[in-house]
Amino acid sequence: MASKLLRAVVLGPPGSGKGTVCERIARSFGLQHLSSGQFLRESLGGGGAAQGLSQGGQDCFTAASLMTSTQTSTLSPICFPRTLGQAKALDGICELDLVISLNIPFETLKDRLSARWVHPASGRVYNMDFNPPHVQGVDDLTGEPLVQREEDRPEAVAARLRKYKDAAKPVMELYKSRGILHSFSGTETNKIWPYVYSLLSSRIPPVLPAEEH
Repeated sequence: MASKLLRAVVLGPPGSGKGTVCERIARSFGLQHLSSGQFLRESLGGGGAAQGLSQGGQDCFTAASLMTSTQTSTLSPICFPRTLGQAKALDGICELDLVISLNIPFETLKDRLSARWVHPASGRVYNMDFNPPHVQGVDDLTGEPLVQREEDRPEAVAARLRKYKDAAKPVMELYKSRGILHSFSGTETNKIWPYVYSLLSSRIPPVLPAEEH
């Protein structure tokens, strides 16, 4: 029934905390969280395209576009679209109720991404500054080695952010013209979250209070 209550998209540059916000929305409002990367990793069973997703390559954009034609049930919330083409493809499936945009300063994003390491098989993400693994260099659950993706290396971060900005601008303009874009700015997810929670609470009843995270 969640699909009848709310269809929401969460947008934001790499490292902006989209995954964290989506997980909190799902828990707080009893909605299903569909992440394009997680869905495709599970569906493809760790094959070549799934590896492309874990590396954040172009496969991620292609696969996310494909998802708009394969996922037609609950869409609340989703961590895409990333391009205007994906936004228009999503239009063919459903009419969005709202779009949440996370605006994080460039320097904050650069620091977050440069400190990020991942477990390739699961997609679990660690940040060496504020969410480190229990044992340095290995995944908490499997004990397997963590890797730093090429695009998370300091020299690649600026290019990633510019690419996102260029691709996202027309998407933002589209949703703004429809009156469904809600932007939230800040440097910490914990400070942005209460405002996101308040917005959603005005649309659907929460099942958990904002502070239970």
